[in-house]
Amino acid sequence: MPNPWTGKGNPYTREEVRERLRATVNQKKAIIAAGAGTGISAKFIEKGGADLIIIYNSGRFRMSGHGSTAGLMAYGDANAVAMEIGEFEVLPVVEEVPVICGVHGSDPRRRMWHHLLKVKEMGFSGINNFPTHSIVDGHFRAVLEETGMGFQKEVEMVAIASKMDLFSIVYVATAEEARQMAEAGADAIIAHVGTTVGGSIGVVNASCTMDDAIARTQEIMDAAQGVNPDIFFLAHGGPVNTPEDVAEILSKTSVHGFVGASSLERMGVEQSLTDLTKRFKELTLK
Repeated sequence: MPNPWTGKGNPYTREEVRERLRATVNQKKAIIAAGAGTGISAKFIEKGGADLIIIYNSGRFRMSGHGSTAGLMAYGDANAVAMEIGEFEVLPVVEEVPVICGVHGSDPRRRMWHHLLKVKEMGFSGINNFPTHSIVDGHFRAVLEETGMGFQKEVEMVAIASKMDLFSIVYVATAEEARQMAEAGADAIIAHVGTTVGGSIGVVNASCTMDDAIARTQEIMDAAQGVNPDIFFLAHGGPVNTPEDVAEILSKTSVHGFVGASSLERMGVEQSLTDLTKRFKELTLK
């Protein structure tokens, strides 16, 4: 049902979001979830027909010209930034598409149930686990896990969100993480295969191959489906960047769609602004 106070738009219940996505899949159309770091991005992503809009703290860095990985660093309060973008930029301009809030689930300074209540009260229709420690590896990942700031906190956050009737769409990097999120009640799982390639601040040498992305994505999907076959699955990151890339991974895996942040928001701005400015600069005086 629409917002009971305005008659349209956010917030939606968990099942209402699921019904919308199920309708898209039943029409044999790919689910497209898009990251928005500014109000104008969200406004025109909605006009383009996205199924979900996700607010990431990294969107603020991305749209300031910095790499998305800045969202994982100690450059700001991730939870506060996502709430601020939602309250003052995105939620006021989005008419109808469900808006999802990025939540740093391992933030030790917050009572997560209390923060999620604020997320729900703000008018978000769901949550996403970003920044996520699933994409951190090596010695630093081991330190995070041993000091109580690991991926398990994100799993616990999703379990709480499920009790609050908040839709959850979550990042995982391995089959085991997918299984844990499925058991916690995640509604949609995103196979994160690394930072997106391309553009001015995308990775080059730090990306996997498309074959590796396809294999890892399917492995993640298979693990979660063993727990709950009704989960929605989406691809993200690494070499999966353009519509052609997404078409390839859709044809070679069983995923239902794609999550694009840099791929939609940053890439759309970079080239179009460059080309438009060049066209203006081609003008001559009489």
